[in-house]
Amino acid sequence: MTVFVALLRAVNVGGTGMLSMADLKALYEEIGFQDVRTYIQSGNVVFRAEAEEAAVQAQLGKALAAKMGKSPGVILRSREALERAAEHSPFPHAKPNYLLVTFLQDEPPDDALTKLVAPGGEEVHIAGREIYVHYPDGSGRSKLKLPALKVGTSRNLNTVRKLAEMARELEND
Repeated sequence: MTVFVALLRAVNVGGTGMLSMADLKALYEEIGFQDVRTYIQSGNVVFRAEAEEAAVQAQLGKALAAKMGKSPGVILRSREALERAAEHSPFPHAKPNYLLVTFLQDEPPDDALTKLVAPGGEEVHIAGREIYVHYPDGSGRSKLKLPALKVGTSRNLNTVRKLAEMARELEND
């Protein structure tokens, strides 16, 4: 069985897309995934599945749409992918909670940074299917505008590291 990490978009953030982590865990178990573990109230799930990634993605999208009325969007990553994202941060000077990694389903277009507006000194770097953003004053006050971020889901570097650790623990069980 393969260990996957699912990163859901817009779940339990700002009062929209409300779905308790207990309900989310139960949903994953109902559709046949095993060893399901959630992490914090923002749609992070580590689990085992027998199917290939595309099939798991489709199954999750369908089940979440049935439960919530529409799918919030699911990005899947492996432990290795999360570890690479954490280890290859282009901003080693950034505090981990001020560095967000936005995970995308597909690589952004080549011109993704042309519409960047970063009035607060934010730094942005694209690496494959991830966009790193260092928010020197925190993301809550930022006026950063980058349309490419809208189709992804972001986690701070501490969360990325924790999810990779949880996936490793599950692989070693």
